[in-house]
Amino acid sequence: MINYCISPSGKLSGRIHVPGDKSISHRALMLSAIAEGQSRITGFLDGEDTMATMAVFRAMGVEIQHSSENEVVVDGVGMEGLTTPITALNLGNSGTSVRLLSGLLSGLGIECELVGDDSLMSRPMRRIVDPLQKMHASITCSKDGTLPIYIKGGASLTAIDFEMPVASAQLKSSLLLAALSANGRTCIHEPVTTRDHTERMLKQFDYQIECEGSTIALTGGGVLKGTSIEVPADISSAAFFIVGACIANEADIIIENVGVNPNRDAVIHILREMGADITLLKEKVVSGEPVADIRVKSSELHGIEISESLVPSAIDEFPAIMVAAACAIGKTRLTGAGELRVKESDRITAIVNGLQTLGIDVDEQPDGMTVTGGLISGGEINSFTDHRIAMAFAIAGLIASDPITIKDCSNVETSFPGFVDVAKTAGLDLVVEEQVYNV
Repeated sequence: MINYCISPSGKLSGRIHVPGDKSISHRALMLSAIAEGQSRITGFLDGEDTMATMAVFRAMGVEIQHSSENEVVVDGVGMEGLTTPITALNLGNSGTSVRLLSGLLSGLGIECELVGDDSLMSRPMRRIVDPLQKMHASITCSKDGTLPIYIKGGASLTAIDFEMPVASAQLKSSLLLAALSANGRTCIHEPVTTRDHTERMLKQFDYQIECEGSTIALTGGGVLKGTSIEVPADISSAAFFIVGACIANEADIIIENVGVNPNRDAVIHILREMGADITLLKEKVVSGEPVADIRVKSSELHGIEISESLVPSAIDEFPAIMVAAACAIGKTRLTGAGELRVKESDRITAIVNGLQTLGIDVDEQPDGMTVTGGLISGGEINSFTDHRIAMAFAIAGLIASDPITIKDCSNVETSFPGFVDVAKTAGLDLVVEEQVYNV
């Protein structure tokens, strides 16, 4: 078991770089694999989740070269070139991988089983499986609605006109990837606009897709063309240092080349509404994605009512945002975030438990929480093996009165390899403690 031990320290400073965007890295690999011709991906996230995606495509016959410079070259096999794997495809802890692959593989003529680690095996999958079945995919999950997922080759998918029951970029993307091999025109209607990385990337691969308001449509049977993709730094990873600089004393940092997709940057809007001093520099568009350097200085935060319209675009950043709320003056109320309960952990309970351990007054609700800002003390935090919970409470150590120990942080490597080194470089007093258990 890997634990983080953080001693109180006062500030963050300097220029830092966080790893490539996980969501974009996954999608770049998947579309490169089924494109015609070679694709080159730079800035790729070398995390455990994306490595799991890479491994399953290699198991299906795709040649992938991966250098040590976060660069990946994929020799695409086209929509009909994947081969049936000889063993189950293990996606580790990656919910994004399994949900997107469920859609992508449903119409590609192969037979496979999707599995994962203990955490992933317990996460809900009917939200994906049921609409794919409506497209006539031969796909099933366990009777409990969890992994394993079984996909039987040979199904001929039919286009669907689908009203999304919840705002979920993973569900939307799964259906769009299935629609690539479906007969006819698939239309997906979102209740609230979610991250649009799949739509933007399909255009980079020269696939025609229509996006108008909350409706996305594409016609199956087209061809993706190999291309070059530059992956920006992940705003979900940057969020920990954005919050850290806001709450620390005399902080001033620049986080370089971060993706600021308007459907992903709600963390910036929320923190600015709380009083954060955040500036975007060198704004540009790279491979269809908006990118900027983010400068953050120490800020005096105040509590707010977080708009439910911003929740889907900040869903992965709430562990960090609620640490900011714990350091703000007054109350911060989060509602409409029930999706947090079905992430790598029940993040609502994990955040509430962690903040209460550190002496913060928190009222838990079914779809969120109310946090009353106060003084953060020390204590021992249960990460519930959730990478974002671990990193969020590590950042809380910047302003704690006493040391904080965070238990079981090994899964940080799924999304942010090198987190400890970046945190130390920026100014966090963090020590890694390894515990070995004899069996």
